[in-house]
Amino acid sequence: MKINRKDIEGLERKYRLNLINSLSGIKSANLIGTRSQEGQNNAAIFSSVVHIGSDPAHLGFVMRPQAERKSDTFKNIQETGYYTINHVSESFIEQAHFTSAKLDQEESEFDRMNLNPEFAEDFEAPFVRESLVKIGMKHKESIPLFNGCYFIIGAIELVLAPDEAINEQGQIDLSTYNCAGISGLNTYYGLNKLAVLPYVGKAEIPSFK
Repeated sequence: MKINRKDIEGLERKYRLNLINSLSGIKSANLIGTRSQEGQNNAAIFSSVVHIGSDPAHLGFVMRPQAERKSDTFKNIQETGYYTINHVSESFIEQAHFTSAKLDQEESEFDRMNLNPEFAEDFEAPFVRESLVKIGMKHKESIPLFNGCYFIIGAIELVLAPDEAINEQGQIDLSTYNCAGISGLNTYYGLNKLAVLPYVGKAEIPSFK
């Protein structure tokens, strides 16, 4: 395949959607957990969570345009200021995937998809019990993007993870709890550790021949 920008614009909508969403390769699979001011718990799957910085510790993710109807996730984050990021494991891929459905506002994805909300350390937003790596976030900024989407930035307030999944250098081994990844909108992959390489300095560069 060889296509240029004009070709891309002429592609059938669904084909273009699948192709462009697959081009970035494997992305993280996470459930964003929120709670409304009225106390309803919600969960939604996202594949756009990215590292912003370690000191201070911040993560970001992209939300779709909110013009027609504000999603529960966006609304709850804006109103309460708190949310959670929960790694998706292979054991509950299907349940996590279907949280992308547009439910009625009074219906919780936790209930509909048979997922269990849990709370820790008096944190205001629900974590997903089935997830083994859970991150409590405090909303810092919502940046409007040129395409109508929003880039949501939050500060890491709490991390819950199995001791055995973190090595002496602080690195999380995703394969120890069968963490899943997403390609495109609906294709899931298992993740296996292939190598651990040194931090790169000029002196560490090997001879590639």
